[in-house]
Amino acid sequence: MIYYLDLAGVAVFAASGVLAAQDRDLDLFGAILIATLTAIGGGTLRDLLLGHHPIFWIVDNWYLVTIIAAALATIVYLQFRPAPAGLLAVADAFGLAIFAMSGARLALEAGHGPLIVVMMGTMTGVVGGMLRDVVTARVPLILQKEIYATAAIAGVLTYLGLQAIAVPEALAFAVGAVVVISLRLVAIRWGLNLPSTPRLPRQD
Repeated sequence: MIYYLDLAGVAVFAASGVLAAQDRDLDLFGAILIATLTAIGGGTLRDLLLGHHPIFWIVDNWYLVTIIAAALATIVYLQFRPAPAGLLAVADAFGLAIFAMSGARLALEAGHGPLIVVMMGTMTGVVGGMLRDVVTARVPLILQKEIYATAAIAGVLTYLGLQAIAVPEALAFAVGAVVVISLRLVAIRWGLNLPSTPRLPRQD
């Protein structure tokens, strides 16, 4: 089940990459490239840091097939209908949740402590979106006041807490993902942000 959720996360993040690129006048290859960076960027960095070789998408080509299929389906959809308002944010929230949980699960299975699990989970969730935003000339969400990485951290901590009290892994994974999605969507809906750092006075 978790494997299929991971594929779903790849598909959703691939779609978010295409949605982010739709107003950048890219050709088909460019759109698929951004979809790929978005979908596997975080997981690739995670595997490199955890020493997992070969990288997950090299071992299992279904990840690449899923990315291409999701990207093409999104491109075809956009040819006939405009993307619903807020679809990119919703797709990004679902991808963030699933990737954060899968990254945390792999780090936990590798025997790492809570701090590394939180870092790996958060990194897996946010790096793909960062690459997407950088390539499409946007300020990455993680660098803004948005509740983004914070949502991933909260979800991973929830997952770890449930695992510590012997809640079945699949349920802990699902609850952690729901926490991430809920926090992210509530923050978007109500405009909730983290406090920004105070600006220093200008020296004239």
